[in-house]
Amino acid sequence: MYVYVSELPMPFPPRVRKRIFWQMTVCALGLLVLLLYWFPVRNLELLIPLDVCPSATMALLKDNFTGDLRLWNRPDVLTCTSWKAPIIWDGTFDPDIAQREVRRQNLTIGLTVFAVGRYLEKYLKRFLESAEKHFMVGQRVVYYVFTEQPAAVPRLALGPGRQLRVEFVVRERRWQDVSMARMRTLHEALGGRLGREAQFVLCMDVDQHFTGSFGPEVLADSVAQLHAWHYRWPRWLLPFERDARSAAALARHEGDFYYHAAVFGGSVAALRRLTAHCAQGLRLDRARGLEARWHDESHLNKFFWLYKPAKVLSPEFCWSPEIGRRAEIHHPRLLWARKEYAEVRD
Repeated sequence: MYVYVSELPMPFPPRVRKRIFWQMTVCALGLLVLLLYWFPVRNLELLIPLDVCPSATMALLKDNFTGDLRLWNRPDVLTCTSWKAPIIWDGTFDPDIAQREVRRQNLTIGLTVFAVGRYLEKYLKRFLESAEKHFMVGQRVVYYVFTEQPAAVPRLALGPGRQLRVEFVVRERRWQDVSMARMRTLHEALGGRLGREAQFVLCMDVDQHFTGSFGPEVLADSVAQLHAWHYRWPRWLLPFERDARSAAALARHEGDFYYHAAVFGGSVAALRRLTAHCAQGLRLDRARGLEARWHDESHLNKFFWLYKPAKVLSPEFCWSPEIGRRAEIHHPRLLWARKEYAEVRD
């Protein structure tokens, strides 16, 4: 009689087990790298649903420059705020109405930009040339360029009714100080010739360029720009200043949206209030030996939390190509330049 005894598998020796472990680890890391290449971590934000504006609120919103807004044309995105200000997206306004309204009011629109150090030679010419093609076309415009190198500002052929002013500013020691000093400088300019020449002013960063129509539909008493990198994020993830000692600090339950300091604007009176608030906050922080996480942008966000903007611009009005394609971004108007901080920041 034969008795069958099944053979039990022999465990791998330690050396083989170790080799298998490392092979599996390398394979897993390789798969992760491929996944991140084809689907970057940043794209996980696409899983966060965008809010939408209630139909009842849509019907109530009007705009001083575009009349009745067509907010229902964009059911895929949030087109209003909790305080009933419109969020302007492509397709929600009639640009012809806005153009006619500005002419009817006989307005001059200001555009300010700071071009200090290497930012002037690298970005200013393209910024101004693209503005002549796309910014408030057919309207009266005065460009204000603030720089420590007035002679180096490119002289462009400007359209009818458009002027270029060059204002001297003292070069600050650090790029952070250049950014923070602009609120004080803008406040002074708005109280001087700029405030007498223009009725509405847009303040922008120089390291970007216009690629589409940027017209009077953006105008309002106070205008804030949704930050392209943060407009999908929940409030608890937004990079507000959280150091309670800072004048820019917001508590965890505070803040509506995260606004980008690359574009903001409004009427002269409203901008004077904004720049005065931010300049005062920056002075207080400096006296306390503090510096807000995102400098003047942190103070800008504090101001717009306390004093809500009358109009909010969607990320289409200031977009970063590095983010990649987003279905809701139909028509970018202003594009960030590729950031080369090592080259332009001393």
